[in-house]
Amino acid sequence: MKGNYFIDTNIFVYSFDFDELEKRKKAKEIIKNALADGRAYISFQVIQEFFNVATKKFNLPLNIHTAKEYLEKVFMQLNIVYPCYDFISTGLDISTTTKYSFYDSLIISSALKSSCAVLLTEDLQHGQKIQNLRIENPFLHS
Repeated sequence: MKGNYFIDTNIFVYSFDFDELEKRKKAKEIIKNALADGRAYISFQVIQEFFNVATKKFNLPLNIHTAKEYLEKVFMQLNIVYPCYDFISTGLDISTTTKYSFYDSLIISSALKSSCAVLLTEDLQHGQKIQNLRIENPFLHS
C-alpha cells in the first residue's frame, strides 16, 4: 500500500478476537505494519470507540492498566487526527451525500483530512471512492 492510510476501529477490535482467528491474524499484521511504517492514521474517535468496546464488551474486558498500556504502545505511536470545526463540518457533508451515519462520516472525514489514500474498514462499502479516498475491506483479501 502506497501513501498514508487510515485504520478504523474494527481492525483494532479484531486484533483481540479469538472467535475470528483469520481476521485477528490480519488485523494484527495491519497494526504491526502501521507501527513500523509511520504512514497509518487513526482519529481520536477510533481510540474512544476501541476502549468503549475493549473495556466493556470483550469476552475478557481489558482492565485499566492493560488499556493504558495499549494506549501508550499502540495508539500513541500512530498519527492521530483530533476533531475540529472543519473535520465535523466535512463529516456532516459526507453524511448527507453518502447516507453513511454521522460517526462513519467522521471516520471518512478524518481519513480525508489526513490525506489518506485508503481507509481500512470492514464497515463501509469496499472499493468505494470518496474524493481521493478508497475504502478497502482488508479481510476480503485474507
